[in-house]
Amino acid sequence: MNKSWSTEDYLQQLTAKGFKFGEDSLGFIEFGKHYTDSSDYLVNIAIEITLKAQKQFDGSFFVSFLEMIKQEQVRTKHAAFELAKEKKII
Repeated sequence: MNKSWSTEDYLQQLTAKGFKFGEDSLGFIEFGKHYTDSSDYLVNIAIEITLKAQKQFDGSFFVSFLEMIKQEQVRTKHAAFELAKEKKII
């Protein structure tokens, strides 16, 4: 994942790799981004970890994880993965 990618660009990359995002998934992503006031970078990390942990996109898991990384003040992909491992998410 490129750090400067917008969430839209990141989703297009994932779609090109075969992941499918329905309207409900896109709604959860937009809701989570605005609800947590997160940057595209953090949203993209939360999407990646959601897909790794759930093997598909799970909107409620995504929003919960995004809330967690905001609460824990995670700023990097490495720190997000460390948090996911610590919480036994992945």
